[in-house]
Amino acid sequence: MNRASIPPDLTAEVEYAGKDTTICGVDEAGRGPWAGPVVAAAVVLDRGCIPPGLDDSKKLTPRRRAALFDALRAAASVGVGIASVGEIDALNILRANDLAMRRAIAALDPAPDAALIDGNRVPPGLPCRARAVVGGDGRSLSIAAASIVAKVTRDRIMAGLADAHPGYGWERNMGYGTPQHRAALERLGVTPHHRRSFRPIHNILCRKHEKLD
Repeated sequence: MNRASIPPDLTAEVEYAGKDTTICGVDEAGRGPWAGPVVAAAVVLDRGCIPPGLDDSKKLTPRRRAALFDALRAAASVGVGIASVGEIDALNILRANDLAMRRAIAALDPAPDAALIDGNRVPPGLPCRARAVVGGDGRSLSIAAASIVAKVTRDRIMAGLADAHPGYGWERNMGYGTPQHRAALERLGVTPHHRRSFRPIHNILCRKHEKLD
C-alpha cells in the first residue's frame, strides 16, 4: 500500500519515546513565502482524546483545518513559536525556522521529554531530545497536529496583514510568490513584511535603487 494512502498514527511516537513519555510533534508553516513570518507549532496529544481526522494540513480543506485547530486547542497541549521577517532576514530562513521551533517547544507547559520534528534534520539547541521524521506530517499524528496549528496560525496572521496591506492577495496566497503577488510588488512596492533577503524581493529593491541613481 502506498504510504501516502495510510493515515498518520502513533507508531513513530511509541517507537521513539514509548507509551508513557511525553512527546510532542513539531512542524512549521511559511518557509517559502516572500512575505510574513515563519510559524512553528509543537503539540502534545492526549492519547485518550485525539480529535478524529488528524492528517497533514495540506490534505485538509480550510474549514476542516479550522475545526481541528479548535479541537486541538481544547484537547491537546499546544505551543506556538514565531520568527519575524526581521529575524528571517538577519539569520536566514533555515536558522529562523529553527528558532521558531525552539520557541514552540519552549512554549509547552509542562515541557516535553522528547520531540518528533517534521523533515530530515533536528534543529540545534532544542530543550529535549528529538528525532527527525521525513514526511512526518503524513506519518505521525503529533506532527500532523502541529502542521495544522502552524498552518492555521500563520494563515490568520497573513489575513490580518492583508487587511493592512491590500492588493498583494495575502489572504489567498499567504505571501507566496504568485503572479498576483509579483504584479502587486511591481505596482505597489515592497512592504515592511516582505523578506528582503529573498532574491525576488532583493532584486526589486535593487532595480528601484538603480532607477534612483
